Amino acid sequence: MLICPNCKSKNLGKIGVNQYYCWDCFIELSVSKGMIYTHQVEEDGTLSSLDDLFDEHERTIHF
Repeated sequence: MLICPNCKSKNLGKIGVNQYYCWDCFIELSVSKGMIYTHQVEEDGTLSSLDDLFDEHERTIHF
């Protein structure tokens, strides 16, 4: 199960292929090759990366 690396919530909605949205902290997540990539949705609809806020261990999917 996927967990938000920011708020540790499991309250994620699927918005596309390998793309999710955290309903608790309002960030978008994408998954590729076992790694979670985090993005903030800006007012104009663009995405800003938040990956630099988390270390690699926090962004790795653990099964």
